[in-house]
Amino acid sequence: MANDEHVALLRQGVAAWNAWRDENPNIHPDLSEAYLSEANLGGANLGGADLYRVNLIEAKLSLANLIGGNLSGANLTGASLTMASLREANLGGANLARASLREANLGGANLGGANLREAGLSEANLTRANLREAGLSEANLTRASLREANLGGANLGGANLRGADLGGANLGGADLQAAILIDTDFSGADLTGCRIYGVSAWSLKLEGAKQQNLVITGHDEPAITVDNIEVAQFIYRMLHNQKIRDVIDTITSKVVLILGRFTQERKPVLEALREELRQRKYLPILFDFEKPRSRNTDETITLLARMARFVVADISDAKSVLQELRAIVPDLPSVPVQPIILAMQEEPGMFDFYRNFRSFLNVHRYASQEQLIADLGEKVIRPAELKVLDLQGFNLAHGA
Repeated sequence: MANDEHVALLRQGVAAWNAWRDENPNIHPDLSEAYLSEANLGGANLGGADLYRVNLIEAKLSLANLIGGNLSGANLTGASLTMASLREANLGGANLARASLREANLGGANLGGANLREAGLSEANLTRANLREAGLSEANLTRASLREANLGGANLGGANLRGADLGGANLGGADLQAAILIDTDFSGADLTGCRIYGVSAWSLKLEGAKQQNLVITGHDEPAITVDNIEVAQFIYRMLHNQKIRDVIDTITSKVVLILGRFTQERKPVLEALREELRQRKYLPILFDFEKPRSRNTDETITLLARMARFVVADISDAKSVLQELRAIVPDLPSVPVQPIILAMQEEPGMFDFYRNFRSFLNVHRYASQEQLIADLGEKVIRPAELKVLDLQGFNLAHGA
């Protein structure tokens, strides 16, 4: 129980209380279980005080000194602790629901099992704080420092962690369901077993983070786990959004990449080829080598080729296409490549190299745009589709 004399001194006001503390630096005030609801203690020196199970509902403690104080089990519901100093204070099991702790210093504090639901902790210092199994649902932790904090098993459902620093923090088994994770720093953090269903994750810093067994489903669904928080959003949406699945199906079954150098006089060939593919329910994607090549160009073409069902490469007057095929054909053995060329032109000598690969089809020669379109189904699309099936069977047989 509280020391009645200490409680009476505190009720005289902050100025009288602080003067008494200055005169008696070796006394550790006992305010345990005191009723101080709605008290105005802004700027009070409560450092080292025993505030075990004290009632501070709606109290004003802005700029107060609570360093090393014992507030375990205290009720601080709705209290204002803006910029208060709570470094290394014991708040284990305390009720801080809806409390304002903006810019408060809680470095090294013990908040294990504390109730911080809807608490305002923006820009607060929680470095190395113990928040194990704390309730932080819907708390505002914008730009808060939680470096090396222990958040194991904590409930951060719906919390706002925008710009927060959790470098080196332990979040093992924490619940981050529906949390806002924008510009959040998880460098070196342990996220093992976190529930991340419904998170909004953008521009995360994850260098060195341990991402294992992340649960991407809700509490009422069978658990599905992945090992990458950014991939998790995509996988969950893919599983639960028919439109996204339709897009993926389109990419994997309908995309045809067209490579070539289409000068102005040959643009009609391109347009006719593209339109005919559309009529046949394919999704044509064009890459025209009219502009200079660069590393980004190579990476883009390779990425597009990975998404394609097959590639149509018009090698007429197109040296750049030949260079790009060097990457596509050897590196993507499951993507058929159908080369086409104007009948009047000679095949490049390097074609002997490509013919060693199963995915590279025989060259189709065309004399005119009209002939190309007339022969497209039988001489271009059909061989490519047959090769798709051939390669799929080959890969299955060889365990690829």
